[in-house]
Amino acid sequence: MSTTVNTPTPKAELAAQAVADNALADFIQETLALTRRLFIQLQRRPSTLVAGIIQPLMWLILFGALFQNAPAGLFEESQNYLQFLGAGVIVFTAFAGALNAGLPIMFDREFGFLNRLLVAPLSSRFSIVLASTIYIVSLSFLQTAVIMAAGTVMGAGLPGFAGLGAIALFLFFLILGVTGLSLGLAFALPGHVELIAAIFVTNLPLLFASTALAPLSFMPGWLQVVASLNPLSYAIEPIRYLYLHDSWSLSSIVMEAPFADISFGVALLVLFIFAMAALALIQPLLRRRFA
Repeated sequence: MSTTVNTPTPKAELAAQAVADNALADFIQETLALTRRLFIQLQRRPSTLVAGIIQPLMWLILFGALFQNAPAGLFEESQNYLQFLGAGVIVFTAFAGALNAGLPIMFDREFGFLNRLLVAPLSSRFSIVLASTIYIVSLSFLQTAVIMAAGTVMGAGLPGFAGLGAIALFLFFLILGVTGLSLGLAFALPGHVELIAAIFVTNLPLLFASTALAPLSFMPGWLQVVASLNPLSYAIEPIRYLYLHDSWSLSSIVMEAPFADISFGVALLVLFIFAMAALALIQPLLRRRFA
């Protein structure tokens, strides 16, 4: 008794490949169109971009002036407080921008535009989320670049090209994770009032419970533990190290936490895990919303 094995013909394989290629092309086209829409909105109402620059710039100017007469060496290896503060303000700029990622989605929900997208013949509704992510990452990097340039002019210095690349990688993982959580809140919460309240409740506490404004040695024991568990600290300390050291490696110790010494590579791994965990956490919610 012989058995027949059905194997796909070359024509069937080519047809399946063509369908997959067309679906990918449609997905890319949809994502680019939705991303372009968000940048057109930004062009028409640039207040989001301006506010995201002015607020951290004021932090940099006012807090830098507040402690400018502090004794040398008080803030670890930094020559002055502005140099110490620079890394914290850079991370705060990226964090604040990513935290607002859910607002465009929330307003689209309330104005009914999101429902129109959901009933449109999109190749994948996840293009909506990807477009928002690309927009927020680009906007956050633009705001961060302005703050870094301002800090350089004010005397905070600037790392080399390799250091700038490492800073971009740390910020990318942080922005990606926070953006994912913000988009998840935009689909989970009932309206923009609740989302704005969640942003306000989260923003400053996470900033003050990090090493952005003061080193761990300044903090009481319980706050040292909190700051050592805060994802912001895992971006701030490596960036601060890059500003203070010309040579660095993945094994360089960037933070002495109460429970362990954190190296450059470990900090990067923590932020990567944070980003992946945030994206995995919102997947079930997105699937229910897009079903």
